[in-house]
Parts: sequence; C-alpha cells; structure tokens
Amino acid sequence: MKKTVSLVLAGAMVAASLAGCGGGAAAPATTAAPAAPAAGETTAAAAAAETTAASSVTPELNLIIASNQTSLENPYSFGMDKFKEVVEEKSGGKIAVTVHKGTLGENESELIEKLEMGAASMVVASPGFMTSIGVPEVDIFSLNYLFDSFDHWEKCLDGDFGNKMKEIVKEKTGNNFRIMDYWTSSVRDYYGKKAITKPEDLKGLTIRTQSSQVQQDFWKACGAIPTSVAWGELYQALQQGVVDSAENDYTSFMLKEHHKTPNGHYICETHHDYTTRLLLMNGNYYDSLTDEQKGWIDEAVVACTEEERQVVYKMFKESKEKVIADGAEVTNFEDMDIDAFKALALPIQDKFAADNNMTAELEMIRAAK
Repeated sequence: MKKTVSLVLAGAMVAASLAGCGGGAAAPATTAAPAAPAAGETTAAAAAAETTAASSVTPELNLIIASNQTSLENPYSFGMDKFKEVVEEKSGGKIAVTVHKGTLGENESELIEKLEMGAASMVVASPGFMTSIGVPEVDIFSLNYLFDSFDHWEKCLDGDFGNKMKEIVKEKTGNNFRIMDYWTSSVRDYYGKKAITKPEDLKGLTIRTQSSQVQQDFWKACGAIPTSVAWGELYQALQQGVVDSAENDYTSFMLKEHHKTPNGHYICETHHDYTTRLLLMNGNYYDSLTDEQKGWIDEAVVACTEEERQVVYKMFKESKEKVIADGAEVTNFEDMDIDAFKALALPIQDKFAADNNMTAELEMIRAAK
C-alpha cells in the first residue's frame, strides 16, 4: 500500500461521514446498465446481452467487484470471475456483475474510497488500512509467524477467530465494512540481493515491507531497515538498488518479475506471513438488499472464496518452479533457521495482544496449531 494511504483514506472517511448523514454510503445503481468496460475489465456485456435476449430478464442489481491486481493470472482474478459466474447464474440474470482488475486503481486505498462512496460494491483489500480508521485489532493479521501452514490459517479464519474478527470490524466501522469472507495472497518470503538463513544476516539491509507497524517492528528486530516503496514502483527500486530486498509471495513477485532484478535474485523461504485478504462490502448496503439477493450473493461468495484459495495453493508450487527456471536462487524453508525468526516474532505478538485486548484471540490461534 502506498505511503499516501492515510491521506487518501482520510478523504474517503470524510466522504463516508457526509454520506452517513443521509443514511449510509451510496449504493451502486440498481437499474442502469453497467458502464462500458475499460481495458483490463471482465464484464457481463456480451454474455448479459445474450442472456437478456433469450430470457428477457432485466438485472435488478448491477454490482462492481474490484481488486488492485492487473494481472489476469493473479488468484484474485480467478476468484472475482467465479463470483460473477455464480451470482449471475444463481440469480438467473437478476444480478449483473462488472469485474475490475486494477482498472479502478492499483492502490488499495483507491478501492476502499470507491467502496465507501458506492462506486464499487465489493473489493479485495489488505486489512491494514483499518488501523487508521479506528480498528487497530485488524493488525493481528499482520503479525509474523501467527500461522504455520495454510491448513492452520483456514482453520482459524473459517472458525471462531474469523467470526470474531467479522464482528469487531462491523462494530468498529458502524457496518460501513462487512467482511464477506477471507482470501489469501499465499505465504510471504524474503527476496533480495543476498541469501539469508537467520535474522542477523539481514543486518543493515533495506527491505521493502508492508506499512503495518508490527511488520516493521519484526524486520527492525532482525536488524533490517524497513522502507516504503509503492508496489507498482518496486521492480524499478530493486533493479536500480534503491532497496536491497523485499518480501512477498512467490506468485506476486513472479508476475511482476522482481526475481529477475539484481536485488530480487535470492529467495529465502522465511514463510513469515500466511496472508489474509478481506473480501469487503458496505454492510449497510448489504443489509438493504432482499433476502433473496443476499442468498445469491452469499452462495457466490462461498464459491469464489474456494476458487481463490485453490488457485493460490496451486500457483504457489507453479510460481516457485517458474522463478527457479528463470535463474533465481532459492533457499528452501527446511534450510532456514526458522526458530530464530520465530523467537523475534513471539514477543511482538504478545505485546500486540496485550496492547489491543486480544490475548484471548491470540491464544485461540495458537491453540489451533
């Protein structure tokens, strides 16, 4: 997320506050046909035309779903396409969906603003932005070594912990944000200009990290220097030596070819962050829908979440094979001193939980391992 996110979000929250005086965020148009697609969109234009001609069904809802990822191979793309497919099928054409793949903005803060203003119906976003709007509890998702496998992550997010976080977000945001389900962008690893196996190997290295404070605290504890670089500018920063290293999942940096830069050549499987991404709607808008419309949307959410996760898991292996084939050098998880990294992460977890009254939630996660 760009370092200007707080400014953008501040503007978005003012807009949301004004909208709230009139009864909540503006809802997407429910009768007008979707706007002409921009490059990179997947829309119902051609398919809906055929469906309407055959069945004479006029959509009663036109929904817009968006992510900040431009690649059609990104797991988000498959998940959003599945939502469109299922909700249009289940509703018999009464709901039409336009999918935006980076075309509403590559900055997640832009998508959040669009959701607040009613210019998007559903978006995929990292949880971190909520820390700046009064929901510090969501930074629990940013704690490194919180989860130790995809199975552990699913067990927690699809269980009591995930439900508790949905309740916290709904309450703290006045239902302006409703977590429809939990997606992932896989597990994140270090990549940089030199190989590492233990925390002290990072001493003095600049590393592009997420903006979360707990993330930055972890990398500082390793001896690294956290640095903010916009995702869209990171390839050039690695290529030109502006930053020494970064951290992300195989698929994300493979699609951006970061591993082909001098400062992205060495990939070391720290597996420090099994990521959580939120599929969000405006809860007040969702509550305004009929039970039938909610049912169609809920079915599609279940289907698209399963699709997105399965694509993530499949692409983890394929993306790793691709970067190795491209010449990158990988240090496998088994060859890393993971215990040394975890030893730095656990005190940060404990402090965060104590400071945010989330000790029970942290223990819930640890007990599920």
